[in-house]
Amino acid sequence: MQPFCFSSSSSSPLLLVLLLLLLLLLRRLYLGTERQLQAAVAALVGGDKIAFYGCEFHGFQDTLCDFLGRHYFQRCLVRGGVDFVFGYGQSVYDDCALVSDMPPGPGAQPGWVTAHARRGAGSPGGLVFRGGAVRGTGHVYLGRAWNALATVVFYRTRMDDVVVPKGWQPWHAGTDVSGVTFAEAECTGPGSETSGRVDWEKHLSGEELERFVDIKFIDDDGWLSNQP
Repeated sequence: MQPFCFSSSSSSPLLLVLLLLLLLLLRRLYLGTERQLQAAVAALVGGDKIAFYGCEFHGFQDTLCDFLGRHYFQRCLVRGGVDFVFGYGQSVYDDCALVSDMPPGPGAQPGWVTAHARRGAGSPGGLVFRGGAVRGTGHVYLGRAWNALATVVFYRTRMDDVVVPKGWQPWHAGTDVSGVTFAEAECTGPGSETSGRVDWEKHLSGEELERFVDIKFIDDDGWLSNQP
């Protein structure tokens, strides 16, 4: 893991204070027992045009709130069990490790890596994972829909056998998942087998996939590529 650093085009003092606090350590504790765990956010990223390099976010439930705006994460680690990457953000995660802390064993409750939503049909948003890995303990779904417009794409990600075969859950989308975009492409590892996935998982065309995995998904104005 590389040393922590970040870059932001925002001059908001509040946001800068938040990011400086992250310098101390992006780690939070969760309280509870095996029967009851309390959610607590390790980091909330709500500004636009923010990049993280070599960061670690530790928690259990709601670890990283990718709340709003365009964000870039490179070679970061996010550890958790329930919705450990969640929000309305429009973000790309490059070569990031998503580590499940769900308890192992027969009959254990699976967790969820992501919980995403978009604010409207015309609103931008989506979590795109390029490369990296899903690993850890127990079992996890790749994601569940926080609303009926949730958008999550895994591309060339290594998936260990912690991934639940169905892959996804509709959650707040209910029975109408037509607006949900949950997709995988060119992933590897025992957890990437798609034959058992839910039948409403999206199968993107080459053009559709390119729209998500091209860095222009978050960098159409050059804020990221023009960083020093």
